[in-house]
Amino acid sequence: MTTPKFALLNGEIVEWDKAQVHVASAGFKFGTAVFEGLRGYWNQSNGEMYLFRMEEHMRRLEFSQRFMRFNELLTGESIAQQTVELIKANNFRGENLHIMTTVFVSGMGGPGVCGPIGLSITAQERPRSERVLGGVTAQVSSWMRVPDQAMPMRVKCNANYNNGRLATVQAEADGYDTAIFLNSRGKVSEGPGMCFFIVRDGIPITPSISNDILESVTRDAILHLIRDHFNVEPVERDIDRSELSLADEAFFCGTAWEVTPILSIDRSNIGTGLVGNMTKSIQEKFFSICDGTDECYPEWRYAVYSDETRKAAE
Repeated sequence: MTTPKFALLNGEIVEWDKAQVHVASAGFKFGTAVFEGLRGYWNQSNGEMYLFRMEEHMRRLEFSQRFMRFNELLTGESIAQQTVELIKANNFRGENLHIMTTVFVSGMGGPGVCGPIGLSITAQERPRSERVLGGVTAQVSSWMRVPDQAMPMRVKCNANYNNGRLATVQAEADGYDTAIFLNSRGKVSEGPGMCFFIVRDGIPITPSISNDILESVTRDAILHLIRDHFNVEPVERDIDRSELSLADEAFFCGTAWEVTPILSIDRSNIGTGLVGNMTKSIQEKFFSICDGTDECYPEWRYAVYSDETRKAAE
């Protein structure tokens, strides 16, 4: 990713290198912070940047703040407005974006400190990666997904992601692209930072919410488009580890991972070992919805430059 000119810190657009927090803050020392990753999709034909499901991401960010008992709630509406301002300040055009909005405890003290609260937003150009298009290999991790009664995965707390880091580092050391977690019951959970689907006999199947997974905005979108456009009802249920060997197809989904095919698990091919037909169709539909070339679900796309487009037309 290229380095942009500006970031946003505590309501002010600042030069990238000046977006700094104190090393004694609880957000830095303990990971007392919550975040949302968003995607911006560039549509060349109409010169527009679409933010995918920003309202849903901001709603979850509010939930995460409340759950972590921050002493001040930064509203999703305000954060969304500042996100748009940052994108315009950097004049991002021509490439997709990855955006990080982080609400953190800037105050000093122990793990129980709940304020003051800070906000950082970064946006960087991120072209679609080859692994998203071509697929990845995965390892069932020896690390367990942290259970809900310990560190709830439905909260996008920065500290939670060290669980995913352990699995990722181990998978890469063992020659895989990424990992798949089992939960405390031995059931399939999700990837280090993305949700998981298999396809069996034409039916997409994904672990249910109670399997220590993130209540993913992207997962929800995939479930909707499967129901609406593929004439099939996806299934949310437990998945045994042994069932992975029976899958015809498999894929990850998430803001960063979009829809990424899984070619093999534990060096055993999934189906033919190539990108599956249903996975490819879901991926293509998802891409076209995100960038607005498919006009379905207009409520999922926030147009950043719509005011400029409207004024130019007048």
